[in-house]
Amino acid sequence: MTYSAGSTIVASDYNGFANVTANANVNDVWAVGSADKGWGQTANVSQVAVGGTVTATQWANLVNTITAMGAQTNTTITSRTAPAAGNTITILANVNTDLTNITTNRGNAAASGTTSSTWTGNIAKLTATGSGQASWTITWTQTVTFASANAARYFWNAGGLVRLDMSKTGNVTDTDPDWNTFVGTVGTFYLSGRVNGAAQTIAGTSYTGFTRSGGSGTPSPNLTTTGWYTFTPGAALTTMMTLTNITAPYTNDTISIQANVDSTSTVLTLRTIWTDGGTSVVGATRNISGGTDTTSPYTAFGTAPAVLCRFVPPSTTYLTASWGTPAVASTVV
Repeated sequence: MTYSAGSTIVASDYNGFANVTANANVNDVWAVGSADKGWGQTANVSQVAVGGTVTATQWANLVNTITAMGAQTNTTITSRTAPAAGNTITILANVNTDLTNITTNRGNAAASGTTSSTWTGNIAKLTATGSGQASWTITWTQTVTFASANAARYFWNAGGLVRLDMSKTGNVTDTDPDWNTFVGTVGTFYLSGRVNGAAQTIAGTSYTGFTRSGGSGTPSPNLTTTGWYTFTPGAALTTMMTLTNITAPYTNDTISIQANVDSTSTVLTLRTIWTDGGTSVVGATRNISGGTDTTSPYTAFGTAPAVLCRFVPPSTTYLTASWGTPAVASTVV
């Protein structure tokens, strides 16, 4: 590249910053991009014809877009002023360095949007489960569906998250208090994109791919570095984590989360399974009660067993919502 202090700015220099230079150009991250690059924004930094003049307006678009990209990813960039039409264009220092750093940090986000609160279907098991000493399961299947594969990419690339919360507080049967306590140890799980094959810092928190917040006990397995881009589209459900009750005599009780991405890369499926292993103790029972519903839009959990799936969209402070509004659906049996 001829771009250096004292030299003439030529179209090839500008075009490198706009579209061409590998891992250091604006539109690779800002616009459509591909795979784990691209936020789906309007490509307002376009190429200049070979031999053409690079205008002050074009330079201003470049400077302003890089500034927004730095702010979105919380990347420190060189302070610079966008040139105004009619002014002499001068070399801008460290453009390549700033674009390289932004590309590396492209999955980070300075802030998050507002967590969703609506879904279709049911998230609460309102009726009692189990009978006597027998084992039982409750299974939730929840989907997050994007309008297109590109919409999904933009969501994850710009710092979107999907979260799971669980609750059970009904207290009718002998086993209810034990399951209430166990569910209370689960915490909240977040799925992130794992953009650039690494953890993402979103609104000041590091998300490794499958991240647990709160809770107690040690899940096994626990696929902490599995995110959206780690899944093979169309593959079978993967067990992301299994948490086992460590309190005797309930050590055959487990909570598991499974996940996969469909073959079109538009649907995330999360399956949550609560399993009670039953008991051979004469006279003991392992059934649990239902309770009151948790309804959409979410404001608070009811008392019945419930798994709540929501998404946390990227912030729109610096970006437009190119990812649209994912649809969340749930069934429980």
